[in-house]
Amino acid sequence: MTALAAGCSREASSPSSDDAGGARTPIVTISADQAVSPVPPWRIPQVEVTDENAAELKKKAAEALARGRLFGGADDAIPLYFALRRFDPEDAAANRGFDKSLQRLIVRGDEALAGLDRDPLSLRRAHEIAAVARAVAPGNVDIVEYLARLDRADDSQEANRLGEEALNAGRLGVDGGRDEALTHFRQALELRPGDMRAMQGIAAVESALIRRAEIAADRDDYAGAERELAIAAKVRPPAPSVEDARGRLAMQRIVRVNALRDAGVAALMRQGGIDEARRQLAVLLRIAPAGDPAAKELRERIDLATHYGLFRPGQVFTDAMQGGGRGPQLVVIPHGAFRMGSEENEGQDSERPARNIRFDRGLAMSRTEITVGEFRRFMQATKHRARATRRGYSTAYDERSGNLVRRGNVDWQSDYTGQPARDDMPVIHVSAKDAIAYAEWLSAQTGQRYRLPSEAEFEYALRAGGRGRFPWGDGPPPARSGNFTGGADVSPSGRRWRNAFPGYGDGTWGPTRVGSYNPNAWGLHDLAGNVSEWVADCWHDNYRRAPRDGAAWLNPGCRSRVVRGGSWASSPEELRSAWRQGNDANNTTARIGFRVVREI
Repeated sequence: MTALAAGCSREASSPSSDDAGGARTPIVTISADQAVSPVPPWRIPQVEVTDENAAELKKKAAEALARGRLFGGADDAIPLYFALRRFDPEDAAANRGFDKSLQRLIVRGDEALAGLDRDPLSLRRAHEIAAVARAVAPGNVDIVEYLARLDRADDSQEANRLGEEALNAGRLGVDGGRDEALTHFRQALELRPGDMRAMQGIAAVESALIRRAEIAADRDDYAGAERELAIAAKVRPPAPSVEDARGRLAMQRIVRVNALRDAGVAALMRQGGIDEARRQLAVLLRIAPAGDPAAKELRERIDLATHYGLFRPGQVFTDAMQGGGRGPQLVVIPHGAFRMGSEENEGQDSERPARNIRFDRGLAMSRTEITVGEFRRFMQATKHRARATRRGYSTAYDERSGNLVRRGNVDWQSDYTGQPARDDMPVIHVSAKDAIAYAEWLSAQTGQRYRLPSEAEFEYALRAGGRGRFPWGDGPPPARSGNFTGGADVSPSGRRWRNAFPGYGDGTWGPTRVGSYNPNAWGLHDLAGNVSEWVADCWHDNYRRAPRDGAAWLNPGCRSRVVRGGSWASSPEELRSAWRQGNDANNTTARIGFRVVREI
């Protein structure tokens, strides 16, 4: 049974290269020798007995019996005695010889059955012997009992065959199912105690379960591996192979845990490696035993580096660009938590439900809105065509009517009235897609990840640790707190705001140079006022299914984006910290610009 033994070896239980990702069971094959083809009925050789040759035939039969030649041909014992008995049923010598021949035949058949574990061909010999027995003495009690033993051997081999088919199909039978490998192999053992083929099949089931455990461990599923081993231990207890596997996997687990710890620590040494370290920790915590010191060490190291990496809160810095020069000034915002949105007694339905958002890591946000000069570098370095340029118009302020009107030949190079803009002014007349393209260009130029802030990040930075109705609190705006509608503001032609903060004046009408007013508590300018700003999120009517982690809420292909932060022309209501508005992503106007964040 060489093929079966190979199927039960540890090497043979491994999956093939084509199936290395799956928990394949050992492949057990039945050779042609094991599969018994039908044995034809035995035809009794014709022997002519006469009075003249009877004595000679008896002598030949006795010699054949003595030499163990039972049924091969007409000169063998059984054909000769069978013919002699038919010639003279009362012949005592012939009857005795025939009975001895049958006994020898049964002994030989039992020897063949006993040799099944060593020689698969022995089952066929047992069937050939049975064919002889059926032909010459079908009603003999000893023959009937032998045939019953042969039937049990056949049933055992059939059970083994079914078990091997189930094993190869992955139906191991650990749950006791009827058409499963373990059930069939155990049935074979009941029919034929000590059946080597069945015991090898059971060993193959155990091996397959151990292999499943190994594959689970290779996938870092050590809990699943232990479940497989616990099942394997019940297949043929005691289970030294299972204990050996358990020891190997325990050592593999220790090595894997330590490797994850080392990889996480190494990641922390690299700028921007905290996310990678967290991924390593997440895997480590999933596979490590409770209280594992390696997990504790990596967690503590991550906690130290998590919030700021190579930076510190409040730090102002810039990134070098491949094309020369530096990117926009960035301020590191501290990590923390805040309550986003409006409570029931304030604001609009679109700002609810209010929810708690936590940022476990700081981020860097541009200190001011992106300027015309900064955007010009992008436009000169790329083939990007801004939305307003392509369609030939934007929405600008008309001093005569006091309204925002469509005006031709106005784009990102224009100020709020459509005239050429200075480089230190916030860039306006840009769409959300223009802003995203600028951030992507910055990423390519610096090798860092720049993007538009999420809505949650913008409100978090706008509030700067406060919880008031407005970014500065609940009362009127302090002096120099920003460029927004004030009762003391006057346009070039003498217009005043109909809805403004009483008594407040910022000294300008329309957007002004970035950074002209006092920064907030975190060193950021103009989050409230000057121009409203595109953020990354798609517009949704409320926060009911909004992300809880502060990430941007995106939908593929969304056409409407969120605008946050009041502008120079916003009513006091629109200066609230929770205020938000949806706007067509392709829209361009004199009231909307943008700023970027950079992940640290």
